[in-house]
Parts: sequence; structure tokens; C-alpha cells
Amino acid sequence: MADTYPSPRFGAPRESKSPTNPGSGLVRMLDIVTASHPRAIGFLLLCALLLFLPGFFTIPPIDRDEARFAQATKQMVESGDYVDIRFQEDVRYKKPVGIYWLQSATVEAASMLKLPKAELRIWVYRLPSLMGAIGAVLMTYWAALGFITRRAAVLAALMMCASVLLGVEARLAKTDAVLLLCVVAAMGAMARAYLSWQRAEDETHPPWSWPAIFWTALAAGILIKGPLILMFAGLTIVALAIQDRDASWLWKLRPVWGLMWMLVLVLPWFVAIFWRAGETFFTTSVGGDMLSKLGAQESHGAPPGLYLALFWITFWPGAPLAAMAAPAVWRARREPGAQFLLAWLIPSWIVFEAVLTKLPHYVLPLYPAIAILTAGAVERRVLSRSWLMRGSAWWFAIPAAASIIAVVGSVILTRQPAFVAWPFIAAALIFGLFAWWLFDTNRAERSLLNALVAGLMLAVTIYGIVLPSLTPLFPSIEIARALRNVTCVGPKAAAAGYHEPSLVFLAGTRTLLTDGSGAADFLRQGSCRFALIEQRSERSFVQRAEAIGLRYKVGARIDGYNFSQGRAISISIFRSEGTE
Repeated sequence: MADTYPSPRFGAPRESKSPTNPGSGLVRMLDIVTASHPRAIGFLLLCALLLFLPGFFTIPPIDRDEARFAQATKQMVESGDYVDIRFQEDVRYKKPVGIYWLQSATVEAASMLKLPKAELRIWVYRLPSLMGAIGAVLMTYWAALGFITRRAAVLAALMMCASVLLGVEARLAKTDAVLLLCVVAAMGAMARAYLSWQRAEDETHPPWSWPAIFWTALAAGILIKGPLILMFAGLTIVALAIQDRDASWLWKLRPVWGLMWMLVLVLPWFVAIFWRAGETFFTTSVGGDMLSKLGAQESHGAPPGLYLALFWITFWPGAPLAAMAAPAVWRARREPGAQFLLAWLIPSWIVFEAVLTKLPHYVLPLYPAIAILTAGAVERRVLSRSWLMRGSAWWFAIPAAASIIAVVGSVILTRQPAFVAWPFIAAALIFGLFAWWLFDTNRAERSLLNALVAGLMLAVTIYGIVLPSLTPLFPSIEIARALRNVTCVGPKAAAAGYHEPSLVFLAGTRTLLTDGSGAADFLRQGSCRFALIEQRSERSFVQRAEAIGLRYKVGARIDGYNFSQGRAISISIFRSEGTE
């Protein structure tokens, strides 16, 4: 891998394609599914569903971002206004409209299919993220085929499929899984144009499919999360132009026609929102959200190096192999394929590390480049044999740590040891142990596949069993259930001290978020009204009730834990007199 090969296909195997582990059932399965593209795609689709579906339907709305996105979409469907974006009466202009349109489409489709209360089922809003995550896995496979063989491309896609970070984003009704799909599609098309130029292929009549995918993906990415996708593509182009001292390959992407097509796709909504809100959207989105991330926005500031530290968890189980592949990748940095992937990865990673505001999902669009580089090193069997091999213990360490945290957390919050999850915990530990013990650099595939099975068992344990059972973490569910069980018609609620977006999503758009005094005034205004008072706001509620002569009844008390604020809460439900 240190040498320079005539072919720019990073990861082109040096050795025969004979089975590397003839005694391993998992590797024999890989031999079968990589025999053709349809088999490979079907296998990746099955793996994605197995890894992403546990907990998808049963985990309640997560505060705060997911619930905010879902509530804004619910209001869009309720109002029939598909241009403006609002959370209750407040405008929500941090992100463009793309994800809200996708979520609205799934809600409308579910309602047309007669799904009861489709607008209150959070999993309906998560469907675009699920489809985006699955699409990103398949697009990683497609993008990888420009650099490595089919077998290695499947391994790269599996690393993405099982990565902890993508598993989280696939289950959240927000933008990042769909943005990942757009980025991988754009970068895969760009890679083909670049590698074709490097090989001097088809110089006279380059295909239109690459520009079509590239510019459509850019337009979709802009509508999903603004100009962020342009940063990934732009920094890659600049890095390659500096290294090659030539950027003529960009003409293969038909930039004139492509820019026109991209503007046709994105301008209508931007014109519509400008007509509706004037400069407010652009000042809020660009100035208030994007540029503010240069500082420590919303207390998410962190020093450089955080993403590198989190990588060993968020890209598990691929992280140990990525570490062992790093020396060989660096030696191959002048090969056109590796050069492109490093240009995709390194400049944007440096930007994210330099920016003060840091959240784990920001670097997710860079993980496919790491997966492809790692798969190429595995295929060439040039993984490091140095002390980095000790990192293979990480395949067992993560299942062990996650299992302990899951069981202890379940005992603390529910007083139950989650016995149902124990068989899956045991399986995760066994496969993680196999991945560690059986590892050697010539049989890395076998260890990775064992780690993938461990990841599947962990997904069932954590997302499918433990998280949905932690009801104290989701007090909004209990509050909404209590309001649905009342006998009066059209209940209205006001909340004091507990203002999480999930409460608005589940209890209704008209839920008033106020203080204790305001809740007392709200309760006085009629029957079938309920005040949801957190313990710290009860004193002001009682004082105001006495001052205005309010007569009320005390209902249920709901105890829980607000993980957004990191503290225990206790919410009392008060109702106006005569309300049952």
C-alpha cells in the first residue's frame, strides 16, 4: 500500500480472491452475499432494518430537538401551511423546510392509510430518518464501488450500518440521517468524476448521471440543512485542486447546467419564505444558527479534539479497524482514491474541531470516507501489526460497558433489572469477545463480522428493551395519558416549570407554557382546564390561586427525570372545579 499503483482504485486487492477464513460461517455468508450486486444490496437492506428497527416504534419522543421538529411538522399539517415553520407561535427558522416536508408527507400518508392518531405517533415522523439512514448505507456501498471491490464495499457499508452514531440518528425525527444520504450521494458522484479524470477515461462524452446525482443531492442537502453540504463538497474540491494543481475534472460535473438545475430546485421555497417572512428567515438561519456555532451555542462548547475522542464510541465497531488502517492509509495518500477520500475527510474534520460549538452528529457525513478507507486497508491486508492491534479489545469493552450501564440504569430508574434483555446482553458479550480473541490482521473480516453481530444484540438490548422501559425519563407520556383519560370534552392545559417540546407534541399545540401564576389565571378561565405544575412552581401557583379566589382540585402527581435539564422533577395535575 506504500507503493503507487497504476490503478487509482484505492484498496484494489494485491492477493488472490480465495476465501480468507474458510472455517468461518460469517465469512462464508459474506462470500455468498457479495457474489452479485442484487444480493449485496438485499443483504445490506436486511442488515439496516435489523439494526435500525429495534426501539424505532417504542421509544417515546426525545427532547428537545426531535420533539421540536415533530411539533413544527404537526403544526404544518394542522394549518395546511407548508411554507412557514413554527413551534406554537414562535417561528422556527433554524433549518430550511426539507425535513418538515418529508415528515409531513409521511404523516399525511399514514392518515390516508387510516392509521389511528397518526399525528401523535412519533415513529411516523421518524420514517424519513429511517429511510435516510438506510439510503446512506446503500449509498456508501455505491460510493465505495468507485474505490474498492464489491466485497470491501459491503464491509464499508456494514461499518456505517452498525455505527453507533448512525443508529441513533436513524431513530430521531431530525435532519442528520437525511443529510448524510445527500452528502454520500454527492460525494460518490464527485468521486466518479474525479477518478475518471485521473484515469483519462471517457474524456469526450462523460455521462450525465454523475452531474444529475451530484447537483440534485446538493439541492436536497440545502433544503434539508442549509449550505452545510456545500462545505463538504467545496473543501474537498479545494483540497484536491491544491494537491493536483488542476481542477479541470470539475467540467465532468457540468457545472453550468448543474447550478441552474440546483437553483430550480431550491429557489422556489426560499423565495416563498422571503415573501412570507422577509429577511427574518435568513438572519435567523444564517446569523442566529449557523454563524453562532462559531461560539459556544446553547452551552455546547468544547475544545478541539472532542470529535476524535468520541469517534471510538460513535464509530464503533469500525473504530478499532480504522485505527489499525490509519498508518497504511497515510502511506497511500498519493493514490488518487485515497487522496479523494482524505480530501473529503480531513479539511472538514479540522473545521469541526476548530468550531467551538460541538455536537456528536456534526461529523457524521465524514464517516463514510473513513469506512471506505478502512475497508480498503482490510481488503489489502495491510492493517497495522503494531501496538494498535491492542485496540481490538474495544470490540469487547463497548458491549461490556453498555450492558452494565443499561442494567444499572434500569435498576436505578425502574427498580427492575431488565431480565428480558439479559440473553441479548450475553450474546453481545460473546460475539464481542470472539471479535477480540480471534483477531489477526489477515482475518480482520471475521472479527468485524462478529463485532457487527454484537452491535445488533446491543441495539436490541438498549433501543428495543431498556430505553422504552425507562418511563421516568419520559414524563410527557404519562401527562398526555392522564389528559386523555379525562371525561370532559376538549381539555386544555397549561404547564409551569416543565416546558419540554415533547409535552406540546403529545398534549396539543394549544398547550400554554407559562409560570405558576399564569397557570392559575389559565385555570380560572373555564372548565375542562388543567394546570401541570412542577414542584418548584407550586408555591407561586398556590399564592396566585389564593389571591384570585381560584377553586381547584388536585389530581395525579407524576414523578420523573428531566434529562434535558439533568434533574428529577415532580409534576402535579390541578384541574378547575367541576372538571373530571
